[in-house]
Amino acid sequence: MPTVADFFGAKGPFARIELAIVKGSSPREAGTIMYVSAEACFGTIGGGQLEYMAIDEARAMLRRGKASVHMSVPLGPEIGQCCGGHVEIALRRMSVMDIADAIQRHEAAADAYPAVYIFGAGHVGRALAESFSLLPVRTILLDSRDEELAQCTVRVEKRLTPLPEADIRTALPGSAFVILTHDHALDFLIAAEALARSDARYVGMIGSKTKRASFQSWCRGNVDPPVNPDGLICPMGAQGSKDKRPEVIAAFVAAEVIAALTGGADARAEKNRRREAVGGKS
Repeated sequence: MPTVADFFGAKGPFARIELAIVKGSSPREAGTIMYVSAEACFGTIGGGQLEYMAIDEARAMLRRGKASVHMSVPLGPEIGQCCGGHVEIALRRMSVMDIADAIQRHEAAADAYPAVYIFGAGHVGRALAESFSLLPVRTILLDSRDEELAQCTVRVEKRLTPLPEADIRTALPGSAFVILTHDHALDFLIAAEALARSDARYVGMIGSKTKRASFQSWCRGNVDPPVNPDGLICPMGAQGSKDKRPEVIAAFVAAEVIAALTGGADARAEKNRRREAVGGKS
């Protein structure tokens, strides 16, 4: 997935498009920014006819050599959108300093993304890394097998480690932990370490209702100080699909994790309620 630095590394000039004022319903909120050149775009102000109009105006502005343009657009039938709101859009030709500032701000925002630690670089782990690479998270894929990590070709952080559970102790606050190694015993050890963190936003382990029961029993005899196994999501992504292809499993798990990371306490409560209701696959 191209980064903002990739975008600005291509041929300019560049324009900045900002939703300056939003009244009523709109595809995106005020302050949303995207960037445009003659041949490419980075980001989105919501898509649809509104965005097409803004892109066309920005490119016309660049061709004419103008410094700025203001657009006032009703989001109604006149432009083929039915949001019903009204937006004010500020377009500005970008200077070298503007570009440097944009790169710095986007990189700072990326550094602040919540972290998702994927333990296990097998088929599902690699599919998950690909799914998360498209989302606003920092993805870390960990495994003790170099040959498995090497098969992950997407742009995520990869860590070769003989002690993956140790990475949990130094993990970023508010992280999500997705556990699907090649070894059930290792899964249990990693899950216990993750549950011991009071700030984990999500702890999930691949498996079944039977594996979850085995983990609970294992915790009682092997974890000191004790952890609460009720915080573990197992099976993960149990929204009803019986399709076990790695890409499908990854889609359901990624949706579950991003809901926990962006929805806060309400999403976690719903996740626990659903787990109790569904029970999982045996």
